[in-house]
Amino acid sequence: MIQIIIKILLSSGIIVLVSEIAKKNSFLGGLIASIPLVSILAMIWLYLDTKNVETVSALSTSILWLVIPSLALFISLPILLKSGIDFYMSLGISILITMGCYWVTILLLGKMGIKL
Repeated sequence: MIQIIIKILLSSGIIVLVSEIAKKNSFLGGLIASIPLVSILAMIWLYLDTKNVETVSALSTSILWLVIPSLALFISLPILLKSGIDFYMSLGISILITMGCYWVTILLLGKMGIKL
């Protein structure tokens, strides 16, 4: 139970840190957020829980393939915001676009014989 609490505190602490830094410096906040901290932490937690490098390797490979469609959010959100669409509407549309990109990516990978 203590391990879960540590995971929650450390993981949520990073999110708070990034949002606080971004208030003062969007570049620095973006730099920290762009570092795959969540992925690194997830791989560490997974390894500590399982001691299985093959499982960690599979997670890393899945992350690699799924980073590509996740970029749709970071492309569409600023475009929508700059076009004057409300923040929450822009975020919702960007999430839907990203979900569509995930779906297409998963379908294409499946057709290529790549199993996530």
